[in-house]
Amino acid sequence: MLIIQKYGGTSVGSVERIKAVAQRVKQTVQNNNTVVVVVSAMGKTTDDLLSLSKAVSTNPSAREMDMLLSTGEQVSIALLSMALQELGQPAISLTGAQVGIITDAEHGRARILEIQPKRIQHYLNQGTVVVVAGFQGMSSGDNFEITTLGRGGSDISAVALGAALKANLCEIYTDVPGIFTTDPRIVPEAQLIPEITCDEMLELASLGAKVLHPRAVEIARNYGVPLVVRSSWNNAPGTRIISPIAKPRSLKGLEINKAVYGVELETNQVKVARWQGRDRLGVAAGLFGEIARENLDVNLIIQSIQEDDAKDIALTVVNRGFEQGETLGAAVSETKLKRLLAEVGNREQGTGNSGQELIQTLSEKYFSKMSQELITSAEVEMMVEQNMATVAITGTGMIGRPGVAAKMFSTLAEAGVNIEMISTSELKITCVINAEVCDRAVAALCQAFEIDRSVVLGPDSIQEFSTDSSPSPVCGAVLDLNQACITIRHVRDQPGMAAKLFGQLAQENISVDMIIQSQRCQRLNGIPTCDIAFTVAQADAEAASMALKALALSIACGEIIVDTDIAKVSLVGGGMVAQPLVVAQFFEALAQQQITIQMITSSDTKISCVVAQEEGVKALNAVHKGSIPVVKNYAQTPKGLATPAKPTYAG
Repeated sequence: MLIIQKYGGTSVGSVERIKAVAQRVKQTVQNNNTVVVVVSAMGKTTDDLLSLSKAVSTNPSAREMDMLLSTGEQVSIALLSMALQELGQPAISLTGAQVGIITDAEHGRARILEIQPKRIQHYLNQGTVVVVAGFQGMSSGDNFEITTLGRGGSDISAVALGAALKANLCEIYTDVPGIFTTDPRIVPEAQLIPEITCDEMLELASLGAKVLHPRAVEIARNYGVPLVVRSSWNNAPGTRIISPIAKPRSLKGLEINKAVYGVELETNQVKVARWQGRDRLGVAAGLFGEIARENLDVNLIIQSIQEDDAKDIALTVVNRGFEQGETLGAAVSETKLKRLLAEVGNREQGTGNSGQELIQTLSEKYFSKMSQELITSAEVEMMVEQNMATVAITGTGMIGRPGVAAKMFSTLAEAGVNIEMISTSELKITCVINAEVCDRAVAALCQAFEIDRSVVLGPDSIQEFSTDSSPSPVCGAVLDLNQACITIRHVRDQPGMAAKLFGQLAQENISVDMIIQSQRCQRLNGIPTCDIAFTVAQADAEAASMALKALALSIACGEIIVDTDIAKVSLVGGGMVAQPLVVAQFFEALAQQQITIQMITSSDTKISCVVAQEEGVKALNAVHKGSIPVVKNYAQTPKGLATPAKPTYAG
């Protein structure tokens, strides 16, 4: 079988290690395999080259930087080829350009357009091991410029070659045994994960897990490339990353293919929003504890922070949940509904039986357990909106493509569709809208993104993966200390505002992560307004703030606030859908450590909370211990690899 093996800089960091890699490669060939090896620059070579560039230039051109940095991998491939030849194994070293890796012309962050594998296939047919320089390619057209793919780009090279050559397996060798449930340097109880889906891995990688580049996972997912992450230092089986069942897809535009490949609609939703005038520790934990006990099907969760430290939390609930059990099935009279609302200090109320049933459940089972002061202080408002729907665009690498979200928002605005909630992830951008306009929204999005048809999600809709195992509810937790939160006060609550804001950021090529829109409107001069907050990389915070301040006058918004002292802790798992107990445990773990949640957002495969930066490490430890059980040991193992022993949980 054809195997792609990728070795990182640490794995080829010395002559001794290069010789050890050569021995492993030769053994793989002797097991009746054909092998392509992709290697990174030795050790800290790239960092050393960057230092040299700074020593001679304060602002080196991107082209010359690519010329310089690409030399590091050329040293590695030549030495590894020599080591293989010394062992009697035929081998040849080739640069990215020589093996036909064609990219766009974006120096320092090029994306692969195609791979022309004719030359590499010629050597493989002769039984020669082809050693390829990772991280680099050649621009298309007549210029033949050397380009680089960005830090971590050797992962991208390896998986892209796996897709082009239809490899049976792509092995990523690194200095860790595989993928862990969290960073073991922060949480000693972190466990090795024997198996994880591409969707889960893409979320983990985009949230800050450094083992695999998100773009490499994206390619594996799109083309069905089997991936395994293993240690360079032993023969342990590592972590298998499961790709969805591959669908026919052109290799043209390999990384520049359509960012959006589907539009999804889910109707029969109820939106519940709760506003609290003063922030109190443990509110989310208590609320979702009761939701878990009632086993309601929660879809999206959003919490924002407003002026004077007020909080609002909103969620969408699937209507079918109200039919579960006698408690939720009973009708609530209008008189009883008004009395319950008065007792908890609500000023707004929903309409319809489903909304009444939800208010009865939450009021009787949750608010009655809170302090008398809060019940009688009239600080809590609840709003229930029925006849809601969620419309989503699906793809891969959503967060890494700034213009995608802006295009979605502008498309909905042009169709006259107002967005009430927003949820973002690497795989999906979801908007909550009124169900009456859902057909118009879907039609507009399908036209804008050139989608042939949309998908209406049913209660049992799942992603098809090539495994017999059902996903575990949670696979890992991630901490990101390199984000900043930007809040825009008093944005007009009308179609098109989100499109203007995020369109401006897209023009500056700024990628946005979490997007949160407050649910409680404030009227300024008779115009309803809301707050919109989002997170970006700290390195982009100043540029994002400046771009929005330039826009502020034209959209008549309020103050723009930047907070760099935040941390984002996230829980990832493909089995979290319709698992309110997992969400409740997540919030309870933070509450027990007296950690205040500033913001919340969720998607099908993750839930993220923003907390104070100084509490980030404590939050990660708490969430990992409180939310991740023993990692499931999957039965399936890649051919030729030993079955992993069942890990134990020490937390």
